[in-house]
Amino acid sequence: MIELVLLARADQVDALSDALTDELDALAVTVEDADADTPDEAPIFGEPGMPATLSSQIGGWQRSIVKALFTDEDAATEAATLLLAQDDDSGATLFDDLHIHGLQPVADQDWVRLTQSQFEPVLITSDFWIVPSWHKAPEGATRVMRLDPGLAFGTGTHPTTRMCLRWIARHADLSAPWPRVLDYGCGSGILAIGAGLHGATGIDAVDIDPAAVESSRANAAANGVSLNRVGLPDQAEGLYPVVLANILAAPLKLLAPLLSQHVAPGGSLVMAGLLERQIEDLQAAYAPWLALEVADREEGWVLLSGRRP
Repeated sequence: MIELVLLARADQVDALSDALTDELDALAVTVEDADADTPDEAPIFGEPGMPATLSSQIGGWQRSIVKALFTDEDAATEAATLLLAQDDDSGATLFDDLHIHGLQPVADQDWVRLTQSQFEPVLITSDFWIVPSWHKAPEGATRVMRLDPGLAFGTGTHPTTRMCLRWIARHADLSAPWPRVLDYGCGSGILAIGAGLHGATGIDAVDIDPAAVESSRANAAANGVSLNRVGLPDQAEGLYPVVLANILAAPLKLLAPLLSQHVAPGGSLVMAGLLERQIEDLQAAYAPWLALEVADREEGWVLLSGRRP
């Protein structure tokens, strides 16, 4: 394997990535901040504790390292040559100011084992764990969710997911289980499964991504959890004692009327995917229906919950 390393401007990255994968047969393409770990590093995605910069408005770092993986040196060299020679409709060089940093060999590895080594069992509570299929459950784990990384978001490694699952574990009453639960933006189905493992029934899991729908269905079956409805958002129907939504601040704000109206009187709305600086904005958006309070915090992320009167 050979890696072609390029230095590109932010406004070139998308077209460059498309050309490498769609036209030049790159096996994989990754993009990194060329100024990472320097005073010029740009937190374009608004990481916890750091303000988003103007670079986010053009969709990337001002200077990006683009790495493309090829089967051999000839393929990588041909790709570099073609990129430098590409013209746009006016005859100008399409990727002007593109720099070739060079070619570097990539050592053969057991990629399956390497990937698996990055995913260890995840502690949610003292007795509730998420465990990849290739691991044994930790001693003392009485409630175990089997979940492997896949196409859909949600493996339990992100703070927002862990906080939602902690909320479920702490609030589920196994003697009087929730009769209905909505997981809105279900991803891998991890929150729906977590609710099911804590006794919930009538669980609906919905997402705008068909891959997430299939992933949720398969993961629930693998964990012995029965889902009532799994599908696109129009499958959410009626009132639920618990509505879970681990998405991002912008869509959660837009969804305020819809999500609030799915919460049954006396029921709970639980949402994550929010940074500390976004708390007041979300509280204001949901104020006409319910009062949201901070229920958990982890690594700059927050969990908001509220009960509908």
